[in-house]
Amino acid sequence: MIISRTPFRISFFGGGTDYPDWYHKNKGAVLSTSIDKYCYISCRYLPPFFEHKHRIVYSLIENVADIKEIRHPSARAVLQYMRMKDGVEVHHDGDLPARTGLGSSSSFTVGLLHSLSGLKRVMASKEQLAKEAIHIEQDILKENVGSQDQVAVAFGGLNKIGFNIDGTFSVEPVILPTQRKEELQKHLLLYFTGFSRIASEVAAEQISCMDKKKNELVMMHQMVDEAINILVKGRNIAEFGKLLDETWKLKRSITARISNAEIDNIYEVAKKSGAIGGKLLGAGGGGFMLFFAAPGKHKKIMESLKGLFVPFSFETQGSQIIVYQP
Repeated sequence: MIISRTPFRISFFGGGTDYPDWYHKNKGAVLSTSIDKYCYISCRYLPPFFEHKHRIVYSLIENVADIKEIRHPSARAVLQYMRMKDGVEVHHDGDLPARTGLGSSSSFTVGLLHSLSGLKRVMASKEQLAKEAIHIEQDILKENVGSQDQVAVAFGGLNKIGFNIDGTFSVEPVILPTQRKEELQKHLLLYFTGFSRIASEVAAEQISCMDKKKNELVMMHQMVDEAINILVKGRNIAEFGKLLDETWKLKRSITARISNAEIDNIYEVAKKSGAIGGKLLGAGGGGFMLFFAAPGKHKKIMESLKGLFVPFSFETQGSQIIVYQP
């Protein structure tokens, strides 16, 4: 039995510049952090006593004789990529729902790659996990996804992730004093809008608008270094919140599918209740919203929205094998 634990992530700045269609021409960068909400993948070789060869358990249960019959796209692609000849049983459990802007799809892909590598007695590096997950999602599954989530959840921590024209990426940890990091975390609120979306569908429209929205994306890229400067130089933490407000305005201007009347209303209610800034996480269209507000304003914001707020902490380990019994 192998069990991997892979975190979800929160992206602060630079989202949109991590799509290959953008960074192969212009370079890209994001500022993001992993959080202590996880995707757990357990797997084991399946004894040859069953009618099925492979068993995949998530929101559905799939018992199949051949990998090609698996309906879950990522599970099918990863098992094929890993050339799993013997029968396997895979179980997925997540702390938060899928398709909500926290990088859960990539957490699943990275986690399954990690678990199956462990089952084969191979200890994959974080870089290898990220690269293989990007390859599977973009090249094999042909999904309209960026490259930040796979890197963020594989490596873990608060990082500036850079994307180069040649397709390579870099991971630069943002090192902050403990007190400063806690100050940032205490200003953040994670709110569930109550509805999810298919990120790939929203992203497809963003990609089609990139040439027309080049100025906005360049500005969003520049905000990454500005945000890091605010944190590292010890400037007033409220400036980080104001910058989040600016990047959200830019992001929602790229395509009408990123936001809608309900999301706009949630954001405005939060601001009227004391939020300095915030943004919708992920490609857009639904999922989780991140708000930035002084801790003394949190209660009023939560009472005004009367929805599901999820407490969280930053995490630094990235994808880990937590049970290793091959």
